[in-house]
Amino acid sequence: MKPFSTVAIPHRDIQEGKFKMETYAADLWEVAKGTASEEYRDRDIFLSRTYETQGLKQILNEAEKRLKGAPSDSVIQLQTPFGGGKTHTLIYLYHKAKQWGAKVFVFSGDKSEVKEGTIWEEMEKQLSGKIDRFKGEVPPGGEKLKEFLKEHEPVLILMDELHSYLTAALAKKVGDSNLATQSLVFIQNLTNVVKSLDKTALFMSLPASCPYPDETSEALLQSLKQIAGRVEKIYTPVSDEEVADVIRRRLFSRIEEDKARMIVKEFVDYAEKERLLPEGMEKSLYRDRFLKSYPFQPEVIDVLYKRWGSFPTFQRTRGVLRLLAMVVHSLINSKRPYIRVADFNLSNEEIRRELIKHIGSEYDSVIAQDITLPNSGAKRVDRAMGDSYLPYCFGTSVATTIFMYSFSGGPDRGATIGEIKLSSAEPSVSSSIVVETVEKLKEHLFYLSDHGLFFTNTPNLYKILHDKMETLNSEQINSTEKELLEEHLGNHFENYIWPGDSRDIPDTRALKLIILNKENGLNDIFENYGERPRIYKNTLIFLLKDSSQIIRFNNEIKKMLAWKLIEKDKNIRLTDNEKREIKEKIKKSEELLKGALRDLYRKVYLPSREGFKEIDMGISTYGSGRTIDKEVYERLRQDEELALNIAPVFLLDKYLKSGQYVETKKIYEAFLKVPGEMRIPSDEVLKTAIKKGVREGIFGMGRLNNGNPVCAYFKENCEVELCDGEILVRKEICEEKIENKYKADTTEKVEKTINEEITYEPGYKKPSQLDLFSHMRFEIRVPSGKLSDFTRTLRYIKDKFKHVSIKISLEALEGQISKSEYEEKIKEAFQQSEIIVEKEELE
Repeated sequence: MKPFSTVAIPHRDIQEGKFKMETYAADLWEVAKGTASEEYRDRDIFLSRTYETQGLKQILNEAEKRLKGAPSDSVIQLQTPFGGGKTHTLIYLYHKAKQWGAKVFVFSGDKSEVKEGTIWEEMEKQLSGKIDRFKGEVPPGGEKLKEFLKEHEPVLILMDELHSYLTAALAKKVGDSNLATQSLVFIQNLTNVVKSLDKTALFMSLPASCPYPDETSEALLQSLKQIAGRVEKIYTPVSDEEVADVIRRRLFSRIEEDKARMIVKEFVDYAEKERLLPEGMEKSLYRDRFLKSYPFQPEVIDVLYKRWGSFPTFQRTRGVLRLLAMVVHSLINSKRPYIRVADFNLSNEEIRRELIKHIGSEYDSVIAQDITLPNSGAKRVDRAMGDSYLPYCFGTSVATTIFMYSFSGGPDRGATIGEIKLSSAEPSVSSSIVVETVEKLKEHLFYLSDHGLFFTNTPNLYKILHDKMETLNSEQINSTEKELLEEHLGNHFENYIWPGDSRDIPDTRALKLIILNKENGLNDIFENYGERPRIYKNTLIFLLKDSSQIIRFNNEIKKMLAWKLIEKDKNIRLTDNEKREIKEKIKKSEELLKGALRDLYRKVYLPSREGFKEIDMGISTYGSGRTIDKEVYERLRQDEELALNIAPVFLLDKYLKSGQYVETKKIYEAFLKVPGEMRIPSDEVLKTAIKKGVREGIFGMGRLNNGNPVCAYFKENCEVELCDGEILVRKEICEEKIENKYKADTTEKVEKTINEEITYEPGYKKPSQLDLFSHMRFEIRVPSGKLSDFTRTLRYIKDKFKHVSIKISLEALEGQISKSEYEEKIKEAFQQSEIIVEKEELE
């Protein structure tokens, strides 16, 4: 669609921004004196820029007939709300009367000084050039007035703002009376005289209601209407349906109707598809309204003329023209194909001032804080909608629409979602984005009412929330953050939150998830355990913050804490609905905080041969319900940084490729100590792999005998202890064992056969079932240094029995061990081996 400024061509002064505000402030008195702006003073310019409404045509017809002596209404009252086109109509009559050759008497009550003369003196001066017959503060009688006017016919009498003059005249005494009363007498005489003449017409403008608050002024207006009402006829210069035509004529030199029709059709088709058309309005009717108001959407005229125009201070036609002239100029270089309510630039000083003067200066700060400042709520929503929507500035557009719908001099207040969508939608984007924008604005604007879509000058709950957030200190935030971490961690690792020193992280075999508040300290923990070098470096997993998420997380945590403060604050008066809303806000905030916490702690650092390997866990999946450590655990499994299963071939290739044997304990120690080696959650993973490798004949398991590998298990079940002397053996070394075992098995079979054929001597007793033991239990004491012998015996027992368990009573005397050494060297070893300590006595 083409830019509106190439279809509806603004007058040059609007294009160049050289128009003055007084251009749209019609002033009959200045026109009569010849001092008005060219817009009004030059007859041709004025007439060309005036749209002849039906009311204006009728008024002109009546005036022309009367001045030419034809039967017609002699006294006509123009009565519309403020700014309804009365003064403009009187100026039009002034220029047309001059064209017709009539004399014109102009009286503008708001410009005439009471102390400088009376209405009748001014009439004589303008029509005859002197004050002779009517001099003095007592008005002339009917006969004198009739004689005078007849001498100067045809005469057009134009009286504007009479009520304003009479109100001021109350203060001037005239004998026992006052000038206001005397002026009322004159107007009564004048209306009677004009009715009796053939070529004299009187037009007067009266306000529809009294603009002054006192009872005396109201009584004056009623008296004036009563006097004039006996003979006059009331005309309305501009009907509501004609306002758009008046505006187009005044602001635009020409409009390319064919191009306008194409633009309007495209929008109306979009509006029909998106179901944006006003309820109950046919598509064709809306299209006709839009064509008539183009380049303005019909809603622009409606909001200004009907809502803002209902303010007593907002002169409807004049005020709308002045404001729209500013809006057109502000958008002259834009690519907008038409002008919406959303396009009012509230950052523009002149536009903002024109609006604020009707609603109160306090709204200046409301507009700034919520809509126009770079960090205002609306601008934050602009950015929050995402890069693809950023050019449309939906936050600012929707907030502006709501603001323009928020005010009127009557009961109308606020906008519906349908009105906002119609006035803010972009034909290239689904209108559902407007609804999303409204929801975001509710969470970012300080003065958007909690009770509807309109602005107020009273802070809403969000403003109260923001103020509470400002009171929170870092200690409260950090404390809550730590509590949240504790709440959202499971038992997949040993978890350590924000350690203050490297000694806070034990140097043990268990996998440890170390959650750091800042990167400082990572290297110290990795390298050291207090004052000594750390041994089990590969058991460390560090979880750090993503700096890009810190602001978001802090904001969410502040929100949650602030909502809870509001809920507890007895000084804040809340309605039942607001209390329920706050409970919902707290619940929602807690849910959002879970995701924000996970998104904050998303950087995993693993020890590697080159330093640290970084893994970014990315943005969380909403509603996953997993603890943070479980997500780390699963991500490490996915990236093969943590193994729940080890292929026996891996052990063969890595540790037996170039050697005859390798100690199982050294393999396990490498997993724990060497950065970047395989990580396993427990030693059972390695034990299972070894058992499988032995069972499948990939390698054997045995012990060292005088430095030589001896294969004890091959292609059979075995138990793995990962202790000193226990080795994995290349399968070639185990082949001799296989051969010997085969021979032993053969010998056993032969001996069995022979035994079955032996005839036993008398007195020989074969072993009976009573000689077989199916359960054994011992209490033993193993001397130091004899544990290996005990282990061999234990293996024999395990070959005979399916279930073997050992209960050891251990007593250590005549020595010392520190508490930390006990916990790190002994207790930790018990835990790693899954040894249960049933009784513990320490002295």
